[in-house]
Amino acid sequence: MKVLPFKIPKPQHEALVYQIDREQVFYDQLHQHAEIQISYVEKGAGALIVGDSINEYKAGDILVIGSFVPHVFRSDTRIKEESLMHTLFFDQDSFGKGFFQLADLSSIQQFFKKAEFGMRITSRQSKIVPLFHALSAQNKVEQIASLLLIIDQINKSNTVPLSAFVYRKSFTDDEGKRMSKVYDYAMERYREPITLEEIAEKANMTKNAFCRYFKKRTNKTFFQFLIEIRIENACKLLLKNPERSIASISEQCGFNNIANFNRKFKEFKHCTPTQYRHQF
Repeated sequence: MKVLPFKIPKPQHEALVYQIDREQVFYDQLHQHAEIQISYVEKGAGALIVGDSINEYKAGDILVIGSFVPHVFRSDTRIKEESLMHTLFFDQDSFGKGFFQLADLSSIQQFFKKAEFGMRITSRQSKIVPLFHALSAQNKVEQIASLLLIIDQINKSNTVPLSAFVYRKSFTDDEGKRMSKVYDYAMERYREPITLEEIAEKANMTKNAFCRYFKKRTNKTFFQFLIEIRIENACKLLLKNPERSIASISEQCGFNNIANFNRKFKEFKHCTPTQYRHQF
């Protein structure tokens, strides 16, 4: 199976795909596809990389990922419960060129603009989730109607972007495999010191070539990306282990001293670890 690009399997002439993923872990390879993806995570949790950013996903999340936006779901394998996700795949020409540009649908144009960077829906879940649960019993006409209702509700919802930068060129298969190796290595070894030499070797590149390559495709350095991984994992530990000291969590997430951890945490989350724990 190719890592990038990734084609959504669908019969010819089928405009909309409704897919249920019921697995121990979701498809965990970095990939991109032409279709816009709207997903409701019913069960499961883990890390989600979209474009240049690493996020957390959890049960109850409603997520939108735009056309050709690189992304990967990394399920938390410590969770024994199966992962369950409902997803709709479609593109702006699925129902004919110009369909979504009709004057009658002008109110939902903001949805497509936000989808370019991915987004998490933070309100109106009570209106959107029942629409997803109804999909499995619907015929194609009803599913298309539900898609329009879901887009309309998302357009009216509060949202937060999932990324700030997206590499707009389509990845080749070799590029996808290379970036997947880099992401996998960082996400599996973030607790340990990682040198530029070893990560460049994973990408089969010189140090200078790797730095240029990674920065061009993510708009950040590898070590900025690594710190984000460490911070996101620290956030999970802060909330799941309220009795643990911040110093202990800092060390477990790969920071060599508490002062550096506090400084980087505030830089990325705009609050201290203690404030974050109290806030949530």
